[in-house]
Amino acid sequence: MPPAARRPLLAGLAALLLPVARPALGQAPGMGGGAGGAPTGTGQALPPAATPGEWRLGALFPFTGPFALMGDEAYRGLEMAADERNEAGGLAGRQIRLLRGDASDQTQAVSEVRRLTSGEGRVACVFGTAVSALALTASQVTEALGTPYFELGAIADALTGRGARYVFRSCPRATDFGRLSVDAVADHLAPAWKADPRALRITILAEDGPYGQSVAAAQEDRLRARGIPLAARLAFPSRTTDLGTLLGQLRAARAEVVLHSAYPGDVVPFFRAMREARWQPRMVIGAGGAYSLSDTARSLGNEIEGVMNVDVTPFATEEAAAPGAGLFAEAYKRKYGAEPRSGHSLATYAGAAIFLEALGRASSAEKERLRAAVLATDLPEGKAVTGWGARFDESGQNTRARPLLAQWQDGRLVTVAPAVAAAGKLRGGFGAVRTAPP
Repeated sequence: MPPAARRPLLAGLAALLLPVARPALGQAPGMGGGAGGAPTGTGQALPPAATPGEWRLGALFPFTGPFALMGDEAYRGLEMAADERNEAGGLAGRQIRLLRGDASDQTQAVSEVRRLTSGEGRVACVFGTAVSALALTASQVTEALGTPYFELGAIADALTGRGARYVFRSCPRATDFGRLSVDAVADHLAPAWKADPRALRITILAEDGPYGQSVAAAQEDRLRARGIPLAARLAFPSRTTDLGTLLGQLRAARAEVVLHSAYPGDVVPFFRAMREARWQPRMVIGAGGAYSLSDTARSLGNEIEGVMNVDVTPFATEEAAAPGAGLFAEAYKRKYGAEPRSGHSLATYAGAAIFLEALGRASSAEKERLRAAVLATDLPEGKAVTGWGARFDESGQNTRARPLLAQWQDGRLVTVAPAVAAAGKLRGGFGAVRTAPP
């Protein structure tokens, strides 16, 4: 990738972060030393990743199995951030080497973390994973080992809600997704239908893992807070084949709006089952995951037209609200020979750039020093390519990351709210029903 395509993004981020964050590093315990980053007076040797040769960083994603498409797309954002850093001179004068770990399920996530963090080639920290169940399992192991873990895409609230000291997340939480999906109904969809949101039959349909249930709990809380009745809350195991029962329950609940939290492998069968049953609600609103993937859209064709989604920043977002997203898409296409498959790569690129910047400022992978660098990060909102900022609370959560409301329109996932980010106007129906009935 030509340097000109990358460096404007990185240089802008570095200029914003460095003047604010560097002074705070001097206050962290056990710090000091020269450019090599070795703590003085502690007698501690730096981890292998901080040798003069290179930084070894773990990249733990599902590269095989049911989450492989989403995992590979997420990994590409990390890879682009690392490549960009290397072209700009690396971190503290050392090049980055990503060591991949394939976490196709929770058992493999554990074994891959142990492999990456042991032996002579052990990594300085682990980046992952885009899937909440995998992230929760992997980060539990890294925390016990004292290895910093950086999550770029998994959203379950529990990840940064367990009191872990060395787990950090750059993307929004499930709570943010749940709240926005309910607000989308109350503030955008109901007015488009000229309906009272309290009169709508809203149903929550969520996979039964930590991702889906975190989003569902936030949706239920938000509905209650806004005085909107919940028609039904249904859970299902990912990749279930019992879709007939689920559709029967939705029909029995007279669902008009279905808030659907689902992984790849669940969305297309759900729509096919609706087609076969000759029934559909007035609107389906996804919560990230499979609803953002271009592969899902290609599989469903016109059936996905008008479907809404709450997720990380889509590429069809007003440029002022996602500065550099267009440049990223162009660079992605040059590197991989195809358009990005979803905004997941953009989100992981943004998060990885933020964490790599902190790692470079720390000049060390010593866990307390790196924690101090992350907590000292202060990027104003609107400055990352996703439109986010970066400020981490004591739990390790980025408090300046926000999801957006989008809709599939004419084959593209287009941001429709908030207005400052909107690249299109909300449409009132989906599939065969393009506008709200009178």
